[in-house]
Amino acid sequence: MLQREWQTLIDAAEGKRFARPPAALIIDSPWLPDYAGITHLDYYLLPDLWLKVNLQVEKEFPNIIFMPSFWVEYGMLIEPSALGAPFMWSPNSMPSAKKFLESPEEFGRLKVPNPERDGLMPLVLNLYRWVGARLKEMNPEQEIKMVASRGPLTIASFIYGLTDLLIGIKLEPEAMKKLLEITTETVIVWLKAQLSAVPSAEGVLVLDDIPGLMSPEDYDEFAHPYLKAVFDEFDGKLIAYHNDSNTTHILPRLAELDIDIFNFGKEVPLQKILEHTYGKMAVMGNISPLEVLRDGSPEDVRREAEAVLAKAPDRYFILSVGGGVSPGTPKRNVEVLERIAGEGT
Repeated sequence: MLQREWQTLIDAAEGKRFARPPAALIIDSPWLPDYAGITHLDYYLLPDLWLKVNLQVEKEFPNIIFMPSFWVEYGMLIEPSALGAPFMWSPNSMPSAKKFLESPEEFGRLKVPNPERDGLMPLVLNLYRWVGARLKEMNPEQEIKMVASRGPLTIASFIYGLTDLLIGIKLEPEAMKKLLEITTETVIVWLKAQLSAVPSAEGVLVLDDIPGLMSPEDYDEFAHPYLKAVFDEFDGKLIAYHNDSNTTHILPRLAELDIDIFNFGKEVPLQKILEHTYGKMAVMGNISPLEVLRDGSPEDVRREAEAVLAKAPDRYFILSVGGGVSPGTPKRNVEVLERIAGEGT
């Protein structure tokens, strides 16, 4: 991420007025290998090729801010692997972690991982150190400014199963709290390890969709305290939160969290989220990532983007999709957002 792009994110979070809102997208391995015409395995395992792809997308779309940018990730595997989850690789799709806890009685075997030793975390840290040095040699203006982690509930859903987690909240609440305490500490330890490995990083991105699947009462007890514990730990950093499930019913509580940028879901009306967040955090959306950016025509993308911009304020707003860039999203549709973003410069 270029320094000017990072400053734009800071300005948006602080409420600077823009003649036309900036544009940003969350991109990662669900989309990048197909965009570059390579296999997922080559993307994950060939560092020079990985760096080439990430530099290519930055060069091809200079008016879009990509978040977190130069993101070292292996699908959804990193945090579950460090906690002991088995996983499988695939040449042409994301690898997948397997649920490995069958009952709360097994939670006692979980330990907060050591990022320098456990699972895929050491590989990520090593690649970050390598990438940071290479970027500094190539272009001092290009730095890794954000690191990322899946959130406490998402990690718990991978290692115990989403259905079992949600049922357990009703039937065995104290056991689920113990599980969430471990996954929360895992997020904190993991983000701190990345920040240590990447001295240029000044922000964190946390991705956790599960709170949107919970009732307001369950959210208050089983999500809010754990998200708050993570965000409070990184006071002073720019904090971005991605949750593209329908969070309309928990917006008042989410607005209380120490979030600077909230990438929200397409089902949440822009005016509704602004009622709760305006002046507190920047919101990032709200083009449909599937029906429009992936499956629509370029004309559809422009039409929806312009409709969103017509309702958007000139402060605390970043044009994006309501989520990340989905697998199969055609480059021509991203090019539409690039042109729209360029019209504002």
